[in-house]
Amino acid sequence: MTSRQNIRTAALTGLAPAVWGSTYLIATELLPPDRPLLATTVRALPGGLVLLALGRRLPTGVWWWRAPVLGVLNIGAFNFLLFLAAYRLPGGIAAVIMSAQPMFVVVLAALFLGDRVRARHALACAMGAGGVVLLVFRGAVPLDVLGVLAAVGGALCMALGITLTKRWGRPEGVGLLTFTGWQLTAGGLVLLPFWLSLEGLPDGLTGSNLIGFAHLIILGAVLSYFVWFRGIERLPAVAVSFLALGSPVVATLLGYLVKGETLSALQIVGMAVILGAVVLGQRPAPGGRSRSAASPRGGRRHDGHAAGADVGEPPKRIRSPGRRPDRRTPPR
Repeated sequence: MTSRQNIRTAALTGLAPAVWGSTYLIATELLPPDRPLLATTVRALPGGLVLLALGRRLPTGVWWWRAPVLGVLNIGAFNFLLFLAAYRLPGGIAAVIMSAQPMFVVVLAALFLGDRVRARHALACAMGAGGVVLLVFRGAVPLDVLGVLAAVGGALCMALGITLTKRWGRPEGVGLLTFTGWQLTAGGLVLLPFWLSLEGLPDGLTGSNLIGFAHLIILGAVLSYFVWFRGIERLPAVAVSFLALGSPVVATLLGYLVKGETLSALQIVGMAVILGAVVLGQRPAPGGRSRSAASPRGGRRHDGHAAGADVGEPPKRIRSPGRRPDRRTPPR
């Protein structure tokens, strides 16, 4: 993949965290209060079932357990913990804690994908965490222990989900929308019994609630996860993880534009530092691509090229052993 293609792919993938940055505003302003299981289940299950019906294909073989694992990590557990943290932590503290997610991916990519831990990744992690702190800092606030644990757990779920999605790839012949539908459905089905038993059905839904749920289903689930999984396939795992730092930036900007919150000089500096961390995290490894930019060893890419081949590189013709080139007999 050329550098220009990398930039386009990173920009498109970054739209997913940008949409997820609106989750904090949607949860507090439009959704029924203190119902994280309801919000997560409705976000995942309807869109997943629609994509499943359109794809008309169920998992086979090892994907009967891989798809639910990815669905729980990327969608079910992650979104539940995200909503729980958003409900229980004030002042964007959840965004600060969850900004540790790229640090987790750096370690997990080294363990599961064989990527080297590079100095620029450590610097980008420090810049990202520091920028988020500047972005959401509001002084001393009381911290809810359950909210803090939820934020840490959400960061770990996202990091492990990115790493395993990169390691396992996507089954050959399965479209990306179908693959997204598997995970959305699995994540929603896992949460469904917990929602019904612990929270139950709401007494009623307002027009604002319906608008909030429509936003979560269409933009926050189907479209955003489609471009997110596409980015995980085409970019190194660590590069994708830094794109997630766009969420607190969007959350802060929405607070300024929609809720009339003020932006301090420190917050503007924080945004600039986060942008620098994202750009630094996208730089390709010296001397070639990261191993995690390709499919797992022994597999094939889903565009028909062998694993590790660049998108713009035509497939090489392999000559059979012992076969001589065709030599035409010269005319007599």
